Amino acid sequence: MRTDWLPVSAALLLTGALALALGSILLPSSDGTAETLRVVQQRGGVWMAAAAIYFVASVCLTLGLPAIVTLFEHRGRMLGLVSAVVLELGFIGTAGFAMLMVFFRALVETDTIVDGGLDEVAHNTGLLVFLYAWIVGFLAGELLLGIALLRARTVARWIPFALILHVATVLVSTLLPDWFAKATILLFVAGMAGVAIHVTSPAWRHRLE
Repeated sequence: MRTDWLPVSAALLLTGALALALGSILLPSSDGTAETLRVVQQRGGVWMAAAAIYFVASVCLTLGLPAIVTLFEHRGRMLGLVSAVVLELGFIGTAGFAMLMVFFRALVETDTIVDGGLDEVAHNTGLLVFLYAWIVGFLAGELLLGIALLRARTVARWIPFALILHVATVLVSTLLPDWFAKATILLFVAGMAGVAIHVTSPAWRHRLE
């Protein structure tokens, strides 16, 4: 099996994870629709930068997914493939969220949306379905990946535990301070970094050849 593409895929995986972390930390926090509108109006540059970074993260994570799939040879192979498919849906949803941010910014800039209109948009059924499907898909894919890696036993155990712990912290993020909740994305980065380092090691590449 040719493995000359593996370092590139692993590097893109890590780049995507870092970009996702940067976008999450950079995105201004807001409580309620009125606060969100104020953020978009007053910090539009930061808002658009976060949208661009999310899109880059989506592309890089997608191109890095093949590196993850190589970790499943026998044990946990089916669960690993399922987790990859679900994760890809989450990655695509990240790109969709980035485009939604750009569209929302355009509506605010053209005064198409005001306070009352923003409440209607925020409670739009189609939008809510997309957002929840994206978040659930991403977290479910990450959780399944963590479980699959535990079953496969091809990486250090701290890697899947970091991914599973990230999912757990997201589920209780409303109970955490804002800065701490944002910082938990670093668990995802750590897990992806561990995967990238492992698949590019000479021992693993020799095993695949």
